[in-house]
Amino acid sequence: MPRIGQVLGIEGTAWNLSAAVFDDDLISLRSSPYIPPHGGIHPREAAQHHASVMKEVIADALADAGEITGVAFSQGPGLGPCLRTVATAARSLALSLDVPLIGVNHCVAHIEIGRFATGYTDPIVLYASGANTQVLGYLNGRYRIFGETLDIGIGNGLDKFARYHDLPHPGGPAIEEFAKEGSYIPLPYTVKGMDLAFSGLISAAKEADAPLPDVCYSLQETSFAMCVEVTERALAHTGKDEVILVGGVGVNARMQEMLAAMCEERGAAFAVPERKYMGDNGAMIAYTGRVMLASGQTIPISESRVNPGFRSDQVEVGWRSDTGSIFAGARDGDTVRGAEAEVDLSGDDVVKRRLKKGYRHPRLDAMLIRERTRAEARILSAARRAGVATPVIRDLTADSITMEKVIGSELKYVLDQATAEKAGTAVGKLHTAGIVHGDLTTSNMILRDGEIVLIDFGLGQITGEIEARGVDLHVFFQTLESTMPDAEDLKAAFLSGYRETFPHADDVVEREHEIELRGRYL
Repeated sequence: MPRIGQVLGIEGTAWNLSAAVFDDDLISLRSSPYIPPHGGIHPREAAQHHASVMKEVIADALADAGEITGVAFSQGPGLGPCLRTVATAARSLALSLDVPLIGVNHCVAHIEIGRFATGYTDPIVLYASGANTQVLGYLNGRYRIFGETLDIGIGNGLDKFARYHDLPHPGGPAIEEFAKEGSYIPLPYTVKGMDLAFSGLISAAKEADAPLPDVCYSLQETSFAMCVEVTERALAHTGKDEVILVGGVGVNARMQEMLAAMCEERGAAFAVPERKYMGDNGAMIAYTGRVMLASGQTIPISESRVNPGFRSDQVEVGWRSDTGSIFAGARDGDTVRGAEAEVDLSGDDVVKRRLKKGYRHPRLDAMLIRERTRAEARILSAARRAGVATPVIRDLTADSITMEKVIGSELKYVLDQATAEKAGTAVGKLHTAGIVHGDLTTSNMILRDGEIVLIDFGLGQITGEIEARGVDLHVFFQTLESTMPDAEDLKAAFLSGYRETFPHADDVVEREHEIELRGRYL
């Protein structure tokens, strides 16, 4: 095993060139951000900036350091020219110092420095930055992605809006200041199961005919509520009880406030790392590089090629010995609490009541509760007419549905290839009827007498769009990948049943693959 001492880390995935030295704690941290003269970040210009300040930034970081025992660098994801510039410097230093080289996943580094700074051991992580918006949790040796943006990262979306209004880069701080004087106006709210999308919201915000403070306020309220909702869904699905917020957008006080409110409502702990650890920084690379070095996860120079599309769930987390908690559940007697509703099982029927969310603006919250309740009742009835097993509706109010009690086991507890195939058959029937579930997770399927019953259609819609069907499959496949070690076999079984009952299955499968690729670094 290599000797573990002080590790130099170099970060340069996008706009900020940063270097740090970590031992048992942070020794030094130096940064030199690239500020574009206008518009967004140009990858080649950012790389040229990094190259021009590399020597100075590293020298400053090493000035307070002792003997270096390893050199870590951001291997990806990120902008290719920037990554290659940093990797070249890291290789040269590792060779000249005759120490191991460690390639660090940028996203995982955000998580690890967050765990270090907060002391949390097994949190759900909301990672909100320029190019990335993901909800992650640890399970069986990897950080699993429970949900993510299907188009652009939240930070890039805010930057696009800011450029449209000639606000400085990065756009988040300026938007936050304007928002302090604003009032709410409705804007598109797009959550697709555990995933979300920002493009439509940003376009509507740019075109909004309202004072700029009102648009900024509403853009924050809407986009942040979307992020918090999918974070709560991950909490409900996994049963974890800690949440941390990482990434540059996470410095926003309103986002922190909303997450804190959600966690308080759910009885979960919430924390945010120190500000110096939030944006892209060398400390997170140095720290993660050090724990990787301690577990022997180094790479030879010949295998140190950068990876602009490096996914966090591709990293083997060899430095953690635990497996991560999941499926602890949130049940209190005859009451089950999900992400957005409370289900009362005490009577002969089930009463599902949507809960008010203190983190969401009251007008937005009321609209979502009303529309989702009505839509769920309408789609449940349509699905049953199409031959899909769903609960029978007994009564409907503005915020609740009384329905048949389905006696069985949630699919996530009994999932195998046979039940996965049955799930595919049910979803195939649903899509044949022109219905999209909107939240296809193994928590929303019940195995009853050998039959799959679909529940929780609150995000459903009646549509024949191939994109919506592709998202349905993508959400289900993400759930498998984030929770099941034999995910590929289960996906194959699901698709066998899906193809059997839906004539256009192959077109949807192809679209799902396109959607998956969009989730790569953007």
